Amino acid sequence: MISKLFKPRNVAKPTQPQVPPGRRVYAVGDIHGRADLLDELIGLIEADERDRGAAETTLIFLGDIVDRGPASAAVIDRLRGLAHARPDVRFLLGNHEEIFLGALDGEPKALRLFCRIGGRETVLSYGMEAAEYERLDYEELVQRLETLVPDEHREFLRKFEDMIVIGDYAFVHAGVRPDTPLDLQRTSDLRWIRDPFLDHRSTLEKTIVHGHTMTDEIERRGHRIGIDTGAYASGRLTALGMEGAETWTLQTGTAIGPKTN
Repeated sequence: MISKLFKPRNVAKPTQPQVPPGRRVYAVGDIHGRADLLDELIGLIEADERDRGAAETTLIFLGDIVDRGPASAAVIDRLRGLAHARPDVRFLLGNHEEIFLGALDGEPKALRLFCRIGGRETVLSYGMEAAEYERLDYEELVQRLETLVPDEHREFLRKFEDMIVIGDYAFVHAGVRPDTPLDLQRTSDLRWIRDPFLDHRSTLEKTIVHGHTMTDEIERRGHRIGIDTGAYASGRLTALGMEGAETWTLQTGTAIGPKTN
C-alpha cells in the first residue's frame, strides 16, 4: 500500500488569462507620432471586428502616442476623433505624454527632457519650422508652445488613465513593481519602470499588457505581454486582440490578416 505521505496530489494546472464573456479587447502599442501607421492599424482593427462579429469591444491605447515620429499633432487629432466616434476607447498616459504635459506647463526639467527624447518632432508637427526651433531658448519655446498646442489637445492628454483592468489582464504603459499590489502601484512605475518588471519571472495578480520597451516582435513572458514594436522606426505598429482565452495580433507592415497566438 502506498503511504499517504506519497499519495499523488491533484495540482491545479495554470490557466490562460481571459477577458469576461461577451467582451473583446484590442490593446495598441506605442504610436510615437506615426499617424500613417495609426490609420492603417485602425483599418485592420475595424476589419477584424467585422469578421469576428458582435461583442462589447474596448480599444486601449497604451501610451506614448507622441514624440519621435513626424506627426504627433495629427495622431492626437485622429485619436480625439476616434474617441468621439465610439465610446469604447480608453487611453493610458505614457512617460512621453507626462513629459510633454510638463513641458507645456513650463517645468524646466520636463522641458529639457522633452527636447532630448523626441519632442523636437512633436513641436514641428504643430507647424513650427525647424530653423525657428533651433534658435529658440527654453523660455521662448514654452511661449511658442502656448500658441501652437490647442487647449483641446492638452485637455485630451490630461484625461488619460494610469491602469485599466479587464478580466485577468491589467493594462499599463511601462509595467508594475512586482512586489507591490496593483492597487498600490506608483504612477512613476506604471509610466517608467523597466528592469525590475522586465526581469521578473513569477506570476503576478494579473497578466500585464504593456508598451514602453521596444522589441522586434510581441514579447510574451509568464507574467506579461509587451507590444511596443518600435513603430516610429520599424514601421510595425502592433495591436493585441483578446477574447475569452484567445489572443491574436494585428500589425502594420505585414501581410493582411490576424495572427493567432
